[in-house]
Amino acid sequence: MKSLFRLSSLAFVSWAVAIPYEEYILAPRSRTLFPVSIHSSNGSVSNPESLTVSPGSATFEGDSATAYDFAKNIAGVVTLEIGAVSDAEQYIGVTFSESSLWVSNQSCDATADAGKDEILWLQVTGPGRYTAPREKERGAFRYMTLVHDTIGSVEVTSAEVYFTPMPHWEDESLAEYTGYFHCDDELLNRIWYAGAYTNQMCTIDPHYGNSLVHLFQILPGISDATNVTWYHNSTVTNGSSALVDGGKRDRLAAQGDMVVAMPGVLISTNDIISIENSLNSFFGAQNASNGQLPYAPPPFPSGLSFTYHLYALIGVADHYLYTGDIKYLTSLWDKWKLGINFSISFIDDTGLMNVSSAYDWLRFGMGGHNIEANSIFYYTLNRGIVLAQALNDTGPISLWQSTAERVKAAANELLWDEAVGMYIDNETTTLMPQDGNSWAVVSNITVNSSQIESISKNLVDRWTPYGAPALEAAHAISPFISSFELQAHFLAKNVTAALALMRLQWGFMLDDPRMTNSTFIEGYSSTGEMNYPPYVNDARISHSHGWSTGPTSALTFYVAGIQLRSAGGKTWRIAPTLGDLKFADAGFSTRVGFFSAKTQISESGWDLEFEAPEGTTGELRIPSTACIGKVALQEASGKCDNINVEVSESNADPVTVLGILGGKWRATCTCG
Repeated sequence: MKSLFRLSSLAFVSWAVAIPYEEYILAPRSRTLFPVSIHSSNGSVSNPESLTVSPGSATFEGDSATAYDFAKNIAGVVTLEIGAVSDAEQYIGVTFSESSLWVSNQSCDATADAGKDEILWLQVTGPGRYTAPREKERGAFRYMTLVHDTIGSVEVTSAEVYFTPMPHWEDESLAEYTGYFHCDDELLNRIWYAGAYTNQMCTIDPHYGNSLVHLFQILPGISDATNVTWYHNSTVTNGSSALVDGGKRDRLAAQGDMVVAMPGVLISTNDIISIENSLNSFFGAQNASNGQLPYAPPPFPSGLSFTYHLYALIGVADHYLYTGDIKYLTSLWDKWKLGINFSISFIDDTGLMNVSSAYDWLRFGMGGHNIEANSIFYYTLNRGIVLAQALNDTGPISLWQSTAERVKAAANELLWDEAVGMYIDNETTTLMPQDGNSWAVVSNITVNSSQIESISKNLVDRWTPYGAPALEAAHAISPFISSFELQAHFLAKNVTAALALMRLQWGFMLDDPRMTNSTFIEGYSSTGEMNYPPYVNDARISHSHGWSTGPTSALTFYVAGIQLRSAGGKTWRIAPTLGDLKFADAGFSTRVGFFSAKTQISESGWDLEFEAPEGTTGELRIPSTACIGKVALQEASGKCDNINVEVSESNADPVTVLGILGGKWRATCTCG
């Protein structure tokens, strides 16, 4: 059953699905899916192509197999319709793979550290429908191989998959997004919708999470013949849906992943209930005595991560920003304060938090006065002050403010390298990490704009032909950390770099033939190989990972420029920054109402139409580079006075119009 808020949005949904942009939506219109084409076939298989429709008739004899391609990453439970069989001792096996690299008739790609996953065997004793057990649903795959390896023959008349992501949505609603994005760059459009679909693929029935059968069992000499046990039957959260880190694996609620995925969910499907279920799992596993939040909730083993602990706190702050739900915030507030006090307890005489655990996003060298962890800590403290003010809980504010000031001062005194123009990882190294420098900008731990500009430039200088490397993870390319780098470039007013990184890195992820061409991979090598340095098992890499969806929210918040400034969007900002684009159109709904902005730039000027809910107030930022001339701002209903603004070459910073009331507005500028 859908959440009440989802139902309340149906009036908007009926309009949204009518817009032209729905052609980019990758979510299926039906949960029953069939293969689109044949990837490869070997042995004696007659009419294998017939299974791309239903009914068909493909006969497998002896040692034979056919790999089918669904043309995009999907997930679900397999059902085979069987016709004639030679005898009652026949078996049909099924293997799965997200990447074309691991298509095999001997094993699936991997959900565990060790080996590759075993074949799913179905004994077919005669004609009828044979469905895999629910714990053998496959969380993400583009390719499905049917395998026959005994004497005799089996006729398969249908090979279908029941699509299991977004389990709480009605079947016909899977493609009914509450938000949209479009611009004059087709690649960026596809990237936005691939991010939205990736997050849908990572929204699962929480009763079928990863059971972590072979967790930490790293085996040498991994080969394609290795078959290890896999199944999905662990309950990872309460409720009927949960936002997890990956579709194939780990299928666990993960705080770090949610910080990137959550805003992308908001602006595409507004699936708040799945976010809440995952947030609740973090705080349900909190240590009641000291406030420590888990690295990941059960069934993952307990452990301390300084950053993931903070990400859980940020998740609550983001939930309040995106929904304005004061009751939900209140329900977790005591636990939130306990959690931030836990982090405060690790501050030493330098004024910085001393990191004593290596657990993070699988980067190396975590520890000491780490710039990433302390930047995230600084950011969380400031978010906490806003929450305390919203709840009128003034008691902790003074401590949090003074702590944040100490952290900022110490980080810049001890970790900023003026000669290079970046932060070092900690005092014991010269490493200047992608994660810490990106987060330094996002958190505003920097003290001046020249630092921000320098960090942005230096990060760009590191790019390889395949994206932005994380030096702190053996030069792996992490779309997770690159999602924060994107934000850093936008905050540095380096829109050119932000769009270039989307096209370079996410364009590669979307179009490379080894990828799913529909969802975003967890990580890969800076050389473009499908090798992620933190892993020894390449087949384990997830090709549908929510932490890789940063461009979806960045395109809406920064390029289209729709920014929520307070709870649920009671206050907002419209600040389009199109870079080399000439057109951007975006919209989404919160519990407060509908927000949109459409900007068109031409040689003669620009035109901006935007909308915000009645009863809200906001501001419009007019970039000085957009146009030199007079800006006319008109409200559609005529209830508000027209506003005229002069934009001149002397305006070094964007011109801001304050106090705009919610409604439908149009701003135009004719240059000259």
